[in-house]
Amino acid sequence: METAPKPGRDVPPKKDKLQTKRKKPRRYWEEETVPTTDGASPGPPCNKKNRELCPQRPKNAHILKKSRISKKPQVPKKPREWKNPESQRSLSGAQDPFPGPAPVPVGVVQKFCRIDKSRKLPRSKAKTRSRLEVAEAEEEETSIKAARSELLLAEEPGFLEGEDGEDTAKICQADIVEAVDIASAAKHFDLNLRQFGPYRLNYSRTGRHLAFGGRRGHVAALDWVTKKLMCEINVMEAVRDIRFLHSEALLAVAQNRWLHIYDNQGIELHCIRRCDRVTRLEFLPFHFLLATASETGFLTYLDVSVGKIVAALNARAGRLDVMSQNPYNAVIHLGHSNGTVSLWSPAMKEPLAKILCHRGGVRAVAVDSTGTYMATSGLDHQLKIFDLRGTYQPLSTRTLPHGAGHLAFSQRGLLVAGMGDVVNIWAGQGKASPPSLEQPYLTHRLSGPVHGLQFCPFEDVLGVGHSGGITSMLVPGAGEPNFDGLESNPYRSRKQRQEWEVKALLEKVPAELICLDPRALAEVDVISLEQGKKERIERLGYDPEAKAPFQPKPKQKGRSSTASLVKRKRKVMDEEHRDKVRQSLQQQQQQQQQQKEAKAKSTGARPSALDRFVC
Repeated sequence: METAPKPGRDVPPKKDKLQTKRKKPRRYWEEETVPTTDGASPGPPCNKKNRELCPQRPKNAHILKKSRISKKPQVPKKPREWKNPESQRSLSGAQDPFPGPAPVPVGVVQKFCRIDKSRKLPRSKAKTRSRLEVAEAEEEETSIKAARSELLLAEEPGFLEGEDGEDTAKICQADIVEAVDIASAAKHFDLNLRQFGPYRLNYSRTGRHLAFGGRRGHVAALDWVTKKLMCEINVMEAVRDIRFLHSEALLAVAQNRWLHIYDNQGIELHCIRRCDRVTRLEFLPFHFLLATASETGFLTYLDVSVGKIVAALNARAGRLDVMSQNPYNAVIHLGHSNGTVSLWSPAMKEPLAKILCHRGGVRAVAVDSTGTYMATSGLDHQLKIFDLRGTYQPLSTRTLPHGAGHLAFSQRGLLVAGMGDVVNIWAGQGKASPPSLEQPYLTHRLSGPVHGLQFCPFEDVLGVGHSGGITSMLVPGAGEPNFDGLESNPYRSRKQRQEWEVKALLEKVPAELICLDPRALAEVDVISLEQGKKERIERLGYDPEAKAPFQPKPKQKGRSSTASLVKRKRKVMDEEHRDKVRQSLQQQQQQQQQQKEAKAKSTGARPSALDRFVC
């Protein structure tokens, strides 16, 4: 008797539908689930009896359960909003007690703000107005970032204080050297060079290199911090002034006859014969202009980037041997023998302004780094400080026993004056305030009469050139403690200097933009614009910017006939005429109202019988 085969031996069993489904790959953020004994895929628990009848539930669906206690209809709960735990809690799980960005003081933000918000925006188109608003918002955000990053400036300016009311002018350099650290004490030194003096000196923009030239032809350049000599030559001719150009690699020397350019190895690169008998030199770094003052009374501007003379201006005031520059607007200040100081720009053949400063000739001129104050000294033994913000009036005056032959301002507003073999330094309340001339801050006596003065940038050091050589003095609080590494980096390498030169040449400011107020360059000259418009109308005979006559657009289906076009033109002309009539009526009403108000004010006193004849 044949028996039916048992399932599982010879006949392959039917595969379950659940087993035929592929197993879903598990992601790294999903939890690992244990598979069931039947080999089914993991899922929500379901009764075995109702496994086939259990419907699939959508992901975001909510099932309402019946409540035995309350018969009120249940409202589905709102899905909970996902919150970022990192924004409220730190890694340790503690909440931030001070959420959001750190507040910035308003006074610090105003120091970095460059837009005057007191002035209202001009009436312009919506697109132009939106651009101005966006620019203001960006400027405000930039000023806030700059104010917040000011905390990263670790260095603070130095200062000098006496004990129990002691006068700081009585503190000598030896006492300061003993009190400071070894690195700062090494910055005080004397170079005994009596054979070739007196000397003129100049520091580079980074404050790292020093160049000096003697009256008897001695020219040298060195890294004064490490005392490493770069070059030393004798030009066998009188040296009247010396200046670094845009970097320490080039050096301009005003010799007895012509102007010469040398490199940092002492090799002569150029001899500019058009600049002859030069007495003073000034270099404008952002314009790449070398300004020279000569015995013949000419002020010459030489563009060192292309080697061309931009302007040669005749001052008509005789010999020029007093010159200084305004670092704020690159205007050259010239002192004359008649007691006046003239302000010059290469874009104008006449001086921008003339200031009567002294009764006698002007001996020295200096302008501070902000371009706000100018110090002058004359043959009348007076030292004056003028305000350059449009008034040009003296703020303070002091009579000196011998008169000051040389003046210089530091980065933080200290004023130094060289009187014979004595150097006096005056300090103010801060960088933006003028120095007080009542009591000197420091005093130092040299071994010979002073011939040149300059403060070292970013250092509390004053370089003095005199007949006995070079003296480096320590002046606490003179230099700016922090420097911009992208603009003037004292520790830059040769590659960084070359890259900086390329960027500076690309950003060179044209010489035509030098003026008294640089902020006026961003404004529109309305008077010149209207004058040019009138001249254009007179030249052409008509106004090219006048409103063109209305021309109706052509339409289809017989609506562009001559009669319809004329009607449309008349309609537009009538509307324009009505607008003009309305404006004239409004003006008449305003005038009548003003006349009535004026009459009411005049008749407010005693009435007269002649008032009936008044219209």
